[in-house]
Amino acid sequence: MLAQLGKWAYRPGPAVLDAVEAVTTLLVQAAVADGGATVSVHLSDRDGQACILALSHHTGLTTGLDDTGGDVLHRITAHQPVTGCGTDAGPDGRRIWAVIDL
Repeated sequence: MLAQLGKWAYRPGPAVLDAVEAVTTLLVQAAVADGGATVSVHLSDRDGQACILALSHHTGLTTGLDDTGGDVLHRITAHQPVTGCGTDAGPDGRRIWAVIDL
């Protein structure tokens, strides 16, 4: 994530870099906990913000997180540069995402 943001000419400060790394870890851990065969992570940017999305590829899940990951959204929003986060489920599995001010 950090290398790609650098290629896109973003130069956030150390606190934002730490948040990107920590939030990415939380998103991936939540997707892995779903038990899918694979996990994918996607990064996009717009207007000085990055959206990081993890996809569990485990179909048939509801939108709510289970007891082991239910507080992950609160842990994500605890990082000050995070402006939003959420989760939903689709035919390709659960998506969990966060938007971070860069």
